[in-house]
Amino acid sequence: MRSLSFLCGTAFLAMTQANAELVINGQPAPVNSTPVISNTTSDYSPARDFQGCLANLRSRAIASGVSGTTYDRYTQNLTPDYSVIAKLNYQPEFSTPIWDYLSGLVDEERVQKGREMLAQHRDTLNRVAAAYGVPAETVVAVWGVESNFGDISGKYPLIQALGTLSCEGRRQDYFRGEFFATMRILQRGDLREEQLKGSWAGAFGHTQFMPSTYEELAVDFDGDGRRDLVSSTADALASTANFLKKRGWQTGMPWGFEVRIPDSASVGGESRRNKKSLSSWESRGFTRVDGSPIIQGNLSGASQAGLMMPAGASGPAFLVFKNFDAIYGYNAAESYALAIAHLSDRLQGKGAFQTAWPTDDAGTSRAERREIQNYLLKKGYDIGEADGLIGDKTRQAIRQEQARLGLSQSGRAGQQILKAFRNEAAKSMMQ
Repeated sequence: MRSLSFLCGTAFLAMTQANAELVINGQPAPVNSTPVISNTTSDYSPARDFQGCLANLRSRAIASGVSGTTYDRYTQNLTPDYSVIAKLNYQPEFSTPIWDYLSGLVDEERVQKGREMLAQHRDTLNRVAAAYGVPAETVVAVWGVESNFGDISGKYPLIQALGTLSCEGRRQDYFRGEFFATMRILQRGDLREEQLKGSWAGAFGHTQFMPSTYEELAVDFDGDGRRDLVSSTADALASTANFLKKRGWQTGMPWGFEVRIPDSASVGGESRRNKKSLSSWESRGFTRVDGSPIIQGNLSGASQAGLMMPAGASGPAFLVFKNFDAIYGYNAAESYALAIAHLSDRLQGKGAFQTAWPTDDAGTSRAERREIQNYLLKKGYDIGEADGLIGDKTRQAIRQEQARLGLSQSGRAGQQILKAFRNEAAKSMMQ
């Protein structure tokens, strides 16, 4: 996995629909992260001549396998988009609790749409599962979180965005590799330039592959001779399964499950990485959250699992296996991997987590966030449209309303402010 993130911008597209505040440099914001100062300016003064930088990169591109003709074709009239530098530097002031994170990414809308996609693409998904050993529900969960099943694929031309990032800002070496990979994709003819639009950082297609990952792991599953993750759902779903398989997915094994931690157990120092045998967890009194034994199905006492407590010992706890690590490889954040895993469970018909999150203000779904925004719009706040995106303007408006109502001024679009708005609306109807 690359240090910037395997797919720089993965989950960015879907999460901007669910939670605009959840992304830092293309990755989900760390749960309970310390708030940081925001740098959101759209103005940027280039450090050097853009065309001069591109000219200097030509020999490196050729050494990487890009022909001179190809390089000249795509850079001759290329202009920079410095808005991507502002996004590269953006750090949100808002710290997102995991219950907000999951409530936006795994809500009833996404579960229902996921089930529709499972039915619509059943034949393809069955063939994908047979070829790669990854369940259809897991593949569809990735698809749902990454692009809301192809609804949000990104608007940035990759050549322009990656060319700009190759010459300006941080991590230029990384982005140059992706810039050259994009040109090699075009050179081979799998995709056309107008198809290569995605996140500001270069992730594209139904399941948001970076160009270098496309080169490594994309597959032609529909047999048309091209690896097309933009127009071919079959290619995109199979490529996602191929990624998970190559990252260690174990066929027939679970990602993990929620557990009950016995009162007598000491769990200090435990983590996803610190795996132990299920026999050892069982000997310490651990059970599944419903009280049943942890060793079931294809699992044995020797199966290795790590304990993950994303909200601390007072919240839901999970024993996770190598399949969770494979999902984690898609985007290096445990909260992201848990969203994928949980959505895959919901698509299989399993329920919500049984242990309550340690909060008195639970998270809201995308529909509930739109409801909150509609209340704010009726009150005259200039927050744009009610789209479920909880950005700075919405949070500022919520803080003002929380102050008026005597609530903690968190700026969160949680259940407390939603309930308060509903109560006010009900009273207004009665007058």
